[in-house]
Amino acid sequence: MTPVVNCKVIDFPNTGKEMVVCNEDGSYTVLINAKLSDVGRLRAYQHAIAHIQHNDFEKHDVQEIEHNAHLEG
Repeated sequence: MTPVVNCKVIDFPNTGKEMVVCNEDGSYTVLINAKLSDVGRLRAYQHAIAHIQHNDFEKHDVQEIEHNAHLEG
């Protein structure tokens, strides 16, 4: 089943690129930093979607999750 993903572009108070929130209803909200370029926003979105597709929100080792995410591109 394909998850429902909502995406919002907002001004982050820091230099983060994206953040993903797993909502109570099982959907996800991807927040993208508005300060990024168009290409940066696309890459941030793709990075967030990869985490969702790999069920990373059910895992506990953040270092391993990010390491694997960056190996894939």
